[in-house]
Amino acid sequence: MKDYFAHETAVVDEGCQIGKGTKIWHFSHIMPKAVIGEACNIGQNVVISPEVILGKNVKVQNNVSIYTGVTCDDDVFLGPSMVFTNVTNPRSAVNRRDQYSKTHVGKGVSIGANATIVCGHDIGKFAFIGAGAVVTKNVLPYALVVGNPARQIGWISEFGHRLEFNADAEAICPESSQKYVLENGAVDRAD
Repeated sequence: MKDYFAHETAVVDEGCQIGKGTKIWHFSHIMPKAVIGEACNIGQNVVISPEVILGKNVKVQNNVSIYTGVTCDDDVFLGPSMVFTNVTNPRSAVNRRDQYSKTHVGKGVSIGANATIVCGHDIGKFAFIGAGAVVTKNVLPYALVVGNPARQIGWISEFGHRLEFNADAEAICPESSQKYVLENGAVDRAD
């Protein structure tokens, strides 16, 4: 007996792993060798390709395709119609299946609606990618990036609040009271 829910219109291929409590909605397709963690929510019209790995509590909104080469850690949010790529120079007449680039999405990352993540880049933990952004390089942990190409405009807390650093390079999240420090161009939790 399966420990997850799949809508009757979803296609779940043999040979994939799906964690307990995960929900897979209308017209979605989970391909062989995909690994989906516990308590994930896979929205309508989602494709998860072979060898994709999703951690626990990953929320995939409608119309997202997650291609081979992508891994997402726990608590990632993938907004509606956002896009991953897995080949940097695709051509219809050239088979590049052995040249898929890897993309890693860190714990707690949020990627906004209609954003594009060009393959071969890492997105650091708790980063926030604004709606419609086009990510063409690595994104630092806790970075807030927007635009095309995406550029960093600030820092963001684990709760999704913009961080304002004082003269001592410290910031406090207003919702959680978590303390953050800015050091050598990078942010991390102080507590």
